[in-house]
Amino acid sequence: MSSPSILDDSIGARAERIASDAVASLRSRRFSQLIDGELVAGATSQGVIDPATELTIATVPVADNAQIDQAVDAAKRAFATWRKTDLSERIAIVQSIIERIEQHRDDIAQLTTLEMGKPYEAALGDVDLALTWARDTAADVTRILTPLIAREDETVRVEVRRKPIGVVAAIVPWNFPFFQSVYKLVPAVLTGNTVVLKPAPTSPLNGLLLGEIIADIVPAGVVNVIGDGGDAGPVLVAHPGVGKVSFTGSTAAGRRVLGDSAATLRHVVLELGGNDAALVLDDADIAEVARGIFPWAFLNTGQVCINIKRIFVPRARYDEFCEVFAGIANNAKIGHGLDPLTEFGPLAHSRQYEAAKSYVEVAHRDGAVIAGGSIPEGPGYFVPPTVVRDVDPNSTLIREETFGPVRSIIAYDDVDEAIELINDTIYGLGNSVWSSDIDRAVEVADQLESGSVWINEHFALYPDVPFGGQKQSGVGTEFGDEGVLLFTEIQALSIPKH
Repeated sequence: MSSPSILDDSIGARAERIASDAVASLRSRRFSQLIDGELVAGATSQGVIDPATELTIATVPVADNAQIDQAVDAAKRAFATWRKTDLSERIAIVQSIIERIEQHRDDIAQLTTLEMGKPYEAALGDVDLALTWARDTAADVTRILTPLIAREDETVRVEVRRKPIGVVAAIVPWNFPFFQSVYKLVPAVLTGNTVVLKPAPTSPLNGLLLGEIIADIVPAGVVNVIGDGGDAGPVLVAHPGVGKVSFTGSTAAGRRVLGDSAATLRHVVLELGGNDAALVLDDADIAEVARGIFPWAFLNTGQVCINIKRIFVPRARYDEFCEVFAGIANNAKIGHGLDPLTEFGPLAHSRQYEAAKSYVEVAHRDGAVIAGGSIPEGPGYFVPPTVVRDVDPNSTLIREETFGPVRSIIAYDDVDEAIELINDTIYGLGNSVWSSDIDRAVEVADQLESGSVWINEHFALYPDVPFGGQKQSGVGTEFGDEGVLLFTEIQALSIPKH
């Protein structure tokens, strides 16, 4: 077993050199919240840490309960006017937001890399995804919101109309922070709602920048962005002025959000955890499939709800697959996200780092580690892509979501057995089937219990295709017509003909 390649004898030292110029300018930069159309300081402040160096790179504002109240109250006042604003005007404002994001594309990506670690090219990809989602949603929203005729006869016509809900609390995670901010904000404001956006405490820079760059575009109070020291989420979720919570995060946190929302019966959409599986069929080209699965297993250093976390391979092809897959992992390069040679950055923050190290310990205990499995010395939250085979079926690596760069390969003897094992989980976010026979793969995919199933690919998301989880992987839907409509309430309007 060999270790994945690092980019220097001291990975932390190289990371500091790579980031030094960017960090020097960032430390003097002032970040503000956007509340009621004004860029304001926080009640307090906190530092933001570069996970590749463990150095503080910026100071950001943190809202207290009074400022959260101000943001929600501003959004409520703005809603009274914004809900009546013509859809064409709302679309024009979103188009202006898109143009402004394009102008700041590089800056947003660099901030994302510095605050949460992902490679710069991947961070640019996140910004581009956000732009694609915003453009597509703006292009489709007129059709989506057109009233439907539910019933019509000689006496009455009943139209189903869509009305905005009110104030949307958009609670954004740290792994795709900018993309998820935009895909929550854009459909909310297009459908006539107003927004209080709360970035994650560990990766707030890109969200605060978004507030700054659109402050002169959106009417006061329509979009508000607040800083979070770690306790703003529950306050925002339980706030009586909030009409809908759009939350992305862990299943455990989602349960708390659902509980906190119960008192007011507010609308809630939860995109939660996953324990996704890739099922390799016996007719697959093993080398090709191993190369196809690997990026989706370790994307974002394994910190994605819909990463492939369990890989099921026929026993007759098991050794072959393990050898190829481990070889790819052992050649992976880890380093600072601003280093152009980096393929995988650090874990996003110290809590994730400690969790990932515990996964590595479990891998050594419950299976045979065939790639990675050792933690580099020095600063930075680096854990190399780690692959484990012959895993105890009762291991937490199999039973729970492994949110980090540790992946398990599991042998199976019968496809029905594999399907049963894949479905034996509290999660149901996504799965994929890999085969040379598409018809057979479709037949197998139809038996998997998850909101999304892909064939010979994984994590293929589109703005016009609904995305959501079954079981404890979520409540509600994002993307597509269905996702946009969940930012609205139904009104059935009966119009007499006489």
